Amino acid sequence: MLRTPSRRTHDAGPAAEALRLVKVTKTHGSGDGAVTALDGITLSLARGTFTAVMGPSGSGKSTLLQCAAGLDRPDSGIVLVDGTELTGSGEAELTRFRRNRVGFVFQQYNLLDTLTVAQNTVLPLRLAGRRVDRNRAREVLTAVGLGDRLGQLPGRLSGGQRQRVAIARALVTEPRVIFADEPTGALDTRSAREVLRLLQGAVRVHGRTVVMVTHDPVAASYADTVLFLADGRLAGRLPAPTADAVAERLAHLGDDVPAGV
Repeated sequence: MLRTPSRRTHDAGPAAEALRLVKVTKTHGSGDGAVTALDGITLSLARGTFTAVMGPSGSGKSTLLQCAAGLDRPDSGIVLVDGTELTGSGEAELTRFRRNRVGFVFQQYNLLDTLTVAQNTVLPLRLAGRRVDRNRAREVLTAVGLGDRLGQLPGRLSGGQRQRVAIARALVTEPRVIFADEPTGALDTRSAREVLRLLQGAVRVHGRTVVMVTHDPVAASYADTVLFLADGRLAGRLPAPTADAVAERLAHLGDDVPAGV
C-alpha cells in the first residue's frame, strides 16, 4: 500500500522533497553471476530542481532511475517520491501513482505511430481515466514548438520533434517529478539543445522536478546539480556544473573517495 508519511492527501500540494532514497540496494542476477547495481544509495532531492545522474557504464545510473520512478523494485531500502513511499506497494497502486504524479522521457520517444501528435500527448490522461483538456494539450504542444503539428503522425516528424512530443506528453499530466533517461542520446546537437532547454523550462517556469540520466557532459551542464555514481554507490556531486568540470570529474571518478549526498 502506498504510504504518505506526512498524511498528505492525493490533492495536497507538492512535498518540499521531490525524491528521497534511503539505503536502496538492487542486485541483478544470482549466485556467482550476481551484480550489485545499487549498493546502499541514500539521497535527497528538493522539488523544483534539475538533477543529472552520471557515471561509467554499469555504474547503476539507469537502475537508480528505474527504482526511483517505481518502474523497478529495489531489493531493500525506501523510495519516496513527492512524499509518498513507493516501496511495498502493489503494481496497480504504483501504476496509478506514476500516471498521476510522474512523467517520463526516454531516449527512444515511445510514441505510438498510429496516433497523431495531439493523441500521443493526451494518451497518459486517457490511460489514467482523467478528463482530456484539448486546449491545455494545445498550449503544451505550442510551448514545445509543435502547435502547428497537432494532426501529424510521428513518422512525419524529425527525431528532435518526436522528443518534444514526448516532453509534452510528460508535461500534460502536470507531474510532480519528470524522469528522463538519456533524452538526448539519439538527437543531433541542435535538437539536443532544444530538448534540454525545454527540460530547464519545466523546472524554472513550471516548478517541476527533473531527474535525468545522461552520459553527455554537455547535457549534464544544463542541470542545477550533477550526481556521480560508481560501482552502484554515490561518488560525489557537482553544483552549478559546466561541461568541462563534469568531464574532468568523470575522468577521475575512480580516484575519488565516495561522498555522501
